[in-house]
Amino acid sequence: MSRLLHISASPRGDRSESLTLARAFLDAYQEAAPGRVVDTFDLWDGSLPAFGPPAAAAKMAVFAGDEPVGEQADAWQAARETFERFDSHDRYLFSVPMWNAGVPYILKQFIDVVSQPGLVFAFDPEKGYTGLLRGKKAAVVYTGAVYGEGRGPAFGNDFQRPFFEDWLRWAGITDVEAVEFRPNLATADADAGRRAAVARARDLGKAF
Repeated sequence: MSRLLHISASPRGDRSESLTLARAFLDAYQEAAPGRVVDTFDLWDGSLPAFGPPAAAAKMAVFAGDEPVGEQADAWQAARETFERFDSHDRYLFSVPMWNAGVPYILKQFIDVVSQPGLVFAFDPEKGYTGLLRGKKAAVVYTGAVYGEGRGPAFGNDFQRPFFEDWLRWAGITDVEAVEFRPNLATADADAGRRAAVARARDLGKAF
């Protein structure tokens, strides 16, 4: 049976638009096939390890074919455990609010922790990178309160979806669906857009 992991990058709880849409997706997902396994990884729960000097040194050691030792070995083990939790699922739902035109730093931290040689990618000096997360699929909820397509540069730019989906493809996950909700909350009634986004999330959840 497929195992789905919901990875939440929003710290706003019940006030989060991305989590509201994620709940609509998950409700429909489980209604379509009761008994499906759904796990949640709240990136803000304190369990995500840091990726500082020991972890960076460990990554470069592994890249060079060496074995990390000491605090580098501890950092490498923490990264491996986070990756193994991630890799034990074959379907993913990501809740991704827009922060400063990009993704929340906690999501970038997650990416930096799990994106390790021999785990998420392989590298060949002549052919470059190969993503190792094959046979998996992802759905991504993107939200933003100001930026929106066609609003002009004064409302920001989108470095959120292009960055994140480039990482998914780089990691080997090419089956990707998305839900977007980007109202201009300062000036517009967002209810119609929210209803459309919820409907889209439910449709994706049923078919996932």
